[in-house]
Amino acid sequence: MDDKIKYKSITNQIGVSVEPFYLDQESEPDDSHYVWGYQVQIENNSQETVQLRRRHWVITDGNGQTHEVEGEGVVGEQPVLEPGEAFEYTSGAPLSTSSGFMAGSYKMKVKDGDYFDVEIPAFSLDIPTDDRKVH
Repeated sequence: MDDKIKYKSITNQIGVSVEPFYLDQESEPDDSHYVWGYQVQIENNSQETVQLRRRHWVITDGNGQTHEVEGEGVVGEQPVLEPGEAFEYTSGAPLSTSSGFMAGSYKMKVKDGDYFDVEIPAFSLDIPTDDRKVH
C-alpha cells in the first residue's frame, strides 16, 4: 500500500504537487541530523509559455526555527514550460529535529515579460515510524 502524501496547489493555472519522503540512510538521529527528500511536479495548465526563474523556501523545524532559501531556478535549471507541459525534479532538506515543514513560492516569467508568484504548498516533514499525535 502506498501511504505517501502529495501536497498540491494551483496558482494562475500553474499546478505544483510535492511528495516528501524521509531519507533514513542519510540521517543521523543520534547527531540530531534528519534528512528529507521531496519530489516536485510543476504543471503549466495555462495558455501561455512560462519560465521558472527563482525559488523561495521557508523551512521550519520542529522547534519553530525557520530557515529561508532563495535562489535562481531549481536544481540548476530554469525550465521553460509550454502550455500543457510539466517539469519534475527531486531535491532535499536537512533538519536538526525529527519533524518540520516547508512552504514557498516560485517566481515565474511569462513570455511577454510579466512576472508572477506561484505558491508551493506547505508540506510536512515527518519520520514515517514516528507516532503522530494530535495536540
